[in-house]
Amino acid sequence: MKLGLTGKRAVVFAASRGLGYACALGLAQEGVKLVIASRDQARIDEAAAKIRAETGADVIGVAADVNTEADIQKVIATCVEQYGGLEIALHNAGGPPPGGFEAINDTQWLTAFNQNLMSFVWVSRAALPHMKQSNYGRLLTIASSSIRQPIPNLILSNVMRAGVNAMAKSLAREVAQHNVLVHVVGPGRIGTERIEELDRAQATRSNTSLDQVRQASMSQIPIGRLGEPAEFANFIVFLASEAASYMSGTATLIDGAASNALP
Repeated sequence: MKLGLTGKRAVVFAASRGLGYACALGLAQEGVKLVIASRDQARIDEAAAKIRAETGADVIGVAADVNTEADIQKVIATCVEQYGGLEIALHNAGGPPPGGFEAINDTQWLTAFNQNLMSFVWVSRAALPHMKQSNYGRLLTIASSSIRQPIPNLILSNVMRAGVNAMAKSLAREVAQHNVLVHVVGPGRIGTERIEELDRAQATRSNTSLDQVRQASMSQIPIGRLGEPAEFANFIVFLASEAASYMSGTATLIDGAASNALP
């Protein structure tokens, strides 16, 4: 399969670790020029250096907080200034804290709104003009399997990811004429630091061991294991490529068949 990604220009947010890093690495392996971002300059510089060493790709690390529109604009401006344009933007933001409705206060609601939904609005607003100019755009966002089936004790994530999904579906129809394609990808249980954090929170809340929490969770995955970050990244790379040129407005789960909801 010819992906046609060599020389394309991309930004990847929250890319110092986990799924963001795996996706940045996957794009770099296909010859994409990258600007990657996270809040900590030292960590994002380290991630950029690792990707450069492994792939030989052009990679720039920028410190940026997705809760701030100006920081998002800075990341995209860096890509345009350094590489002359932008075709691919991968929105990614850390998940909000766990908790049910009665445990969440207004400050946490507003923080999650900015972090998970408004950050996607800001990335889209900043990236779209450059994608239209290139007549090639892939606007991608990492959400959660909760876009299909809400997850207990994650009400903030459930609500905000649903909003991201609705925005992406709406936006896909508006920008398709410019060859800009929009996708939501929802990870299930992929072996990242985020899953480790959620499992530890569940173990504390239920007064059980971390191993018991993991085994109970694993029993709900028909494939019988956690996903690998690289497996998730492979699908992101495909969506970013010319091979996926007739797909847009999709919301896809990478979850080992764990979700029992219809598309």
